Amino acid sequence: MENRNVSFIVNVEGAIYREGRWLLIRRGAAEEHAAGTLALVGGKVDADAGASGTRVLEEALRREIQEEVGLNVGERITYSHSTSFVTDRGDAVINAVFVCEWIGGEAAAVSPEEVAEILWLTAEEALKREDLPEWTRESLTLAERIVRNRETGGGR
Repeated sequence: MENRNVSFIVNVEGAIYREGRWLLIRRGAAEEHAAGTLALVGGKVDADAGASGTRVLEEALRREIQEEVGLNVGERITYSHSTSFVTDRGDAVINAVFVCEWIGGEAAAVSPEEVAEILWLTAEEALKREDLPEWTRESLTLAERIVRNRETGGGR
């Protein structure tokens, strides 16, 4: 077996929940990876993200959400799952997905080169869409399960 030294980019995404709906964005046409697809809000963890010392991924996610769509999310950011993938440019990425609750702001394409469209959809509406990539479908399904478990007292 070949031993390769691979460095990963760390990416975070937020499944943002508001009154029974999930925030999805259409990635801008100029995005390096998966341009034009429906996605959760997120982005790369910057090298200086660890300046606060703790909750590095969560703080990076808050920053990305604010920069891309202008929303504030609550303190309760729940880890959902992680995946790995290779970008269209060949970069290896570790992607960590978190469930977030909206607490303020109106979603807008603050960064139009990154966000071409804003959609608030129920899980049922989103999962019926043919333009929802499989990886976003999986993330949304897992996030929906976490929220439903909370609502029924099932924990996590």
